[in-house]
Amino acid sequence: MNDNQLLRYSRHILLDEIGIEGQERLVKAKVLIVGAGGLGSPAALYLASAGVGRITLADGDTVDLTNLQRQILHTLERVGQAKALSGQTALQGINPEVRVDAITTRLAGEALAELVADADVVLDCCDNFATRHAVNRACVRHRTPLVSGAAIRFAGQLTVFDSRRDDTPCYHCLFPEGDDVDEVRCAVMGVFAPLTGIIGAMQAAEALKLIVGTGEVAVGRLCLLDALAMEWRSVKFGRDPACPVCAPP
Repeated sequence: MNDNQLLRYSRHILLDEIGIEGQERLVKAKVLIVGAGGLGSPAALYLASAGVGRITLADGDTVDLTNLQRQILHTLERVGQAKALSGQTALQGINPEVRVDAITTRLAGEALAELVADADVVLDCCDNFATRHAVNRACVRHRTPLVSGAAIRFAGQLTVFDSRRDDTPCYHCLFPEGDDVDEVRCAVMGVFAPLTGIIGAMQAAEALKLIVGTGEVAVGRLCLLDALAMEWRSVKFGRDPACPVCAPP
């Protein structure tokens, strides 16, 4: 790292758990963020400010006035712009040393697989189950750690899936695809603005720990937040031995 980087990231370097070696890992790291909305906004901001070297921000949506209540990557002036491009502008304004690639289409198929294979960590910050399951399959296939978050009304959740580890579950083990799960959207049910900031920041924290290789990440634990009561609870879960995505053949 150069002198400017040593100064910029000095508060990380002072932490024994990170230090210069850990910060160098962050500077060299590649992170894929799927979704540049309520969760992706704080997650991306913290990853960029922390010095993650390359961030790919993927979102096929455009900025809407209703987004500004919680999606802090975006501004009034960028309403109507692609969220990925708006996010790219915001992140480069915070840390021009970070390379930010904007993907303005919904990821699927081989395009998704290639980006997942190239990433050190993937953050699932999207708002629909079809994309979540597609991202999960790609992460299992390429053994890429996945940090998953969700927020609706006053309820938030966070967990980590790391298929590099033996006998660890995947997203399908926790939320099987094809189950009768109601797709709840913010546009219909609403969401408490700071809740997305809390969960998104926690996703960034788990991603940074995975890259640096420090601490314990929430693998096999679903962390649930009731923001009305400001109470956390943690639910342990394991791999489904019959999971069609991650179970051994």
